[in-house]
Amino acid sequence: MDFTSLNLCQPLLDALDEIGYVSPTPIQAQAIPDLIEGRDIIGCAQTGTGKTAAFALPILDAMAKDPWVGSRRIRALMLCPTRELATQIHDNIEQYARHLDIRSMTMFGGVSQRPQEKILRRGVDILVATPGRLLDLISQGYVDLSYVQFLVLDEADRMLDMGFIRDIRKILAQIPKNRQSLLFSATIPRSIADLSRDMLYDPVSVSITPESATVEAIEQSLMFVMRSDKRGLLTYIIEEERPDKVLVFSRTKHGCNRIVRQLGQDGIEALPIHGNKSQGARENALRRFRNGTLQVLVATDVASRGIDVSDISHVINLDLPNEPEVYVHRIGRTGRAGQGGITIAFCDENEGEYLRGIEKMIRQVIPVDEDHPFHSEKARSRKGNKAPKKQQNRGRGRRQPRNGKSNGNRSNGKSNHQSNGGRNGRRQPRNGKSNQRSNGGRNGRRSGRGRSRKQHKRQTRY
Repeated sequence: MDFTSLNLCQPLLDALDEIGYVSPTPIQAQAIPDLIEGRDIIGCAQTGTGKTAAFALPILDAMAKDPWVGSRRIRALMLCPTRELATQIHDNIEQYARHLDIRSMTMFGGVSQRPQEKILRRGVDILVATPGRLLDLISQGYVDLSYVQFLVLDEADRMLDMGFIRDIRKILAQIPKNRQSLLFSATIPRSIADLSRDMLYDPVSVSITPESATVEAIEQSLMFVMRSDKRGLLTYIIEEERPDKVLVFSRTKHGCNRIVRQLGQDGIEALPIHGNKSQGARENALRRFRNGTLQVLVATDVASRGIDVSDISHVINLDLPNEPEVYVHRIGRTGRAGQGGITIAFCDENEGEYLRGIEKMIRQVIPVDEDHPFHSEKARSRKGNKAPKKQQNRGRGRRQPRNGKSNGNRSNGKSNHQSNGGRNGRRQPRNGKSNQRSNGGRNGRRSGRGRSRKQHKRQTRY
């Protein structure tokens, strides 16, 4: 399958060809046809699966085929949890829409709102925003959402984790009910299922499990270490394995800053990325990490949502996450596009419960690597049951690097866990039909995209 088979307009196909997109990813192949038909979608997909193009391309296609006449109005609203992710989505849209007369903008906090006000006055077609700043500008009268035809919630699970549920519902109240809605989430917990029932109508469910998309090519290992020795172990791994690009996860912003200081004391340059850093500092850290002038980036889970770097060689979980799903998110930062990657999880004497939850979720026991000077049987015993040792040569001398710079064999920790993906909402379809896929698009109140501008105005001004 190639993109020409998806019935996208020629300007989009030209842009995709120039960018170098050859064939759609699984999430794109599944989602785009239904979205072009006008269906609502709940998508279960992790970052790195191509979901931005999956929702952006059909929206751009619809807007190109039904252009707006007169002053520009916000026709598409895309909500996401972080500044980095908003910027990433916007940059992708700019690439896809290079041959279209469609304007987009980002909107997020942490920066002056004056430039955002100026862009809004000139008019935009697509708004990519974080909930907090959007509500601020709505309350000040700068944003009118009464013409929105397309709504996207990306990384919905993280937005709920960050406490945005009330903000999201306030925003939903500002948008016409006669719209096409798309919800994407790496996991579909009950809270997301409840939200989907409120915002989606007769949705199609699309699921790309993280394991099948990313984990099979990733080497996972586990190191038991006392909490006080984590700094030393991190420095040891970086010096011994010489990773090209290593992403280190900490549970807290304070932890990020502390790790960066400690690595600096050990002669290793690192930069933090978290919510307390300025936008300029975050962009500088990401830019240097992408171009290879920064070897180590230390991040919180929230900030990492906008990190789109394809060649991360190592992911190190310095702190285990207290939510098993987050572990899958983290390790999916490496091993993109089926390429190999290495993930190392530290487990201290207080994290045994977190480890048990992770292994239960991924349905595998992570191999233990004892071949380092900080191995702790005390930390291991706190898990409650012993994990199998990682099979490797523990001979004399220095540790063998696992980054492909030696000929040593890797132990590939594959997961056979399959998530259930999203589920359709329980709301009775308004056209009386089931939520089976159909070629007819919407019926009843939600007519297709062929309505004129005047018709759209009449329907959405209320």
